[in-house]
Amino acid sequence: MKIRDLMCCTAMLALLSCGGAADGQLGETTKSGLDKANFESVVNGKPTHLYVLSNSRGMEVCVTNYGGRIVSMMVPDKNGDLQDVVLGHDSIADYVNIDGNFGALIGRYGNRINQGRFKIGDTEYQLPQNNYGHCLHGGPVGFHHAVWDANVLNDSTIELSLTSPDGEAGFPGKLDVKVVYSLLTDNALRIDYTAQTDKPTIVNLTNHSYFNLGGDASKDVLDEYVQINADAFTPIDSTFMTTGEIRKVDGTPFDFRKAKLLGKDIDADDEQLRNGLGYDHNMVLSTDGKPTQVAASVYAPSTGIVMEVYTTEPGIQFYTGNFLDGKVKGKRGVAYPHRGAICLETQHFPDSPNKPDFPSVLLQPGETYHSMCMYKFLTK
Repeated sequence: MKIRDLMCCTAMLALLSCGGAADGQLGETTKSGLDKANFESVVNGKPTHLYVLSNSRGMEVCVTNYGGRIVSMMVPDKNGDLQDVVLGHDSIADYVNIDGNFGALIGRYGNRINQGRFKIGDTEYQLPQNNYGHCLHGGPVGFHHAVWDANVLNDSTIELSLTSPDGEAGFPGKLDVKVVYSLLTDNALRIDYTAQTDKPTIVNLTNHSYFNLGGDASKDVLDEYVQINADAFTPIDSTFMTTGEIRKVDGTPFDFRKAKLLGKDIDADDEQLRNGLGYDHNMVLSTDGKPTQVAASVYAPSTGIVMEVYTTEPGIQFYTGNFLDGKVKGKRGVAYPHRGAICLETQHFPDSPNKPDFPSVLLQPGETYHSMCMYKFLTK
């Protein structure tokens, strides 16, 4: 999708078709109460749909090919009742009309690049500047606004693919991307990202799901317990840009090596918390890219739901819904409150192209980018 498509996308909002919902007739509904007809639309000339993944244990994940977004995720609680644990919207029209990254597939570069500029060799590239002068999540019209091609592999697996042309949003190289969502029998959603390029480029893909494990999206998540397997984090300035420092978590509010209440330190008198308006920081994982080690976990006592995160990535962006303010209404008309969700975005570090001490995000022709993230759900 090109930058000019943003204007096209805005102009066509009134023209979006919602299938059966447009004439007041309900179509097929999901366990989470979504009407699939509300996702039958056309955005920038490409059709959108809602795809339902299910497993033998009754878990359900709904994904739309608009932005590769996870729309709902129904997981069993301690009583065996299914709870929707992610924020989102009821229709494609809402996703297009309401600014936000709920459940989105983010690229070409998840997180921020300083002033939208980076070099490969002697060549400097300029990206869109959409966040305090920086390029955030690939710019205002990144992969989260693209309509992906979808291939349903089976009842529990879908493959999304996209070709981003050379120069799109300022990024070099034609990038061919595939993302596979697999709902496993042990109630884990696995996401596998692969990409190839025909020119040297940078890649950092992630998923931006907002998790609320408490079963009530109208409430905040400050009473949920968080554990992150990270000995360090990357501090930010007042524009949310990493400074280049890698700082130990010892003696700071960022020490989540043992599980603690999210709300315990979130309003502590700490410069980094003030800069982030709470937690909005890259955590430097201690897992050494091993996907068998738990990178992070969240536990909601009210439902007994535990989510474990596994990844091959060196970092996780830990974000606590600080910009949610109760004005955005999501599924079933629920207003999403301040700090109403936790994001755990597996990633390479923000602004890595400009910080040589950070792990490299450079992808060369002939190489294959691969990243894996898995969200596994348990109860206790």
